[in-house]
Amino acid sequence: MEFSLFFLLLSCFFFSTDAAVFSLVNKCSDTVWPGIQPGAGKPQLMNGGFQLKPGETVTINAPTGWSGRFWGRHGCSFDASGKGTCDTGDCGGVLECDGAGGTPPATLAEFTLDSPKDFYDVSLVDGYNMEISISPSGGSGSCRTVKCLSDLNQRCPSGLEVKKKGVTIACKSACLAFDTPQYCCTGAYGSPQTCKPTGYSKAFKSACPMAYSYAYDDPTSIFTCQNANYSIVFC
Repeated sequence: MEFSLFFLLLSCFFFSTDAAVFSLVNKCSDTVWPGIQPGAGKPQLMNGGFQLKPGETVTINAPTGWSGRFWGRHGCSFDASGKGTCDTGDCGGVLECDGAGGTPPATLAEFTLDSPKDFYDVSLVDGYNMEISISPSGGSGSCRTVKCLSDLNQRCPSGLEVKKKGVTIACKSACLAFDTPQYCCTGAYGSPQTCKPTGYSKAFKSACPMAYSYAYDDPTSIFTCQNANYSIVFC
């Protein structure tokens, strides 16, 4: 009886540890350096960052209950020790972010697995630096593909542009650009009732209707699935 119980527990461990497989795909014409930041207390995946060449795919197993965010870094240069810089999404001047988040603006793919469903979204709350999409497969429930495939760098509202050599390489959120309670949903604006869409967030929403455009953009921006794997595609 004791052996049977031990075998059952061991089987549950081996067959239930992975909640999802993430496939990161680079469809851009140039190299992307994905960054990964786990939620509080969650394990690190791929040491938090790596290089992804055009046309390349990397698969990552995530454990049950994992949460965190993925983003793409552009214009990176690293030495043999993994130190360097990125034009957008930099996480402290290192290839492997190791728990650090990306410097805004950066387009985010966010996940909370097994809660009890999987919750996922594309977020522009921290601004935008590149196109990204999330496609679930093999799951049950609504399981919709979520995407932001408009090049917001080409239609970034005035005052939000991040430029390099005269070219817009990223688009700030209004919160990042102006740091006021109205745009950051803080203080007197710290609730869904008081923090409403602004002209800036509406411009983001128009470009990417399925993405979070500001902090309380939940009704049209958060999606669920169950027991799925996820493809995260850059460009």
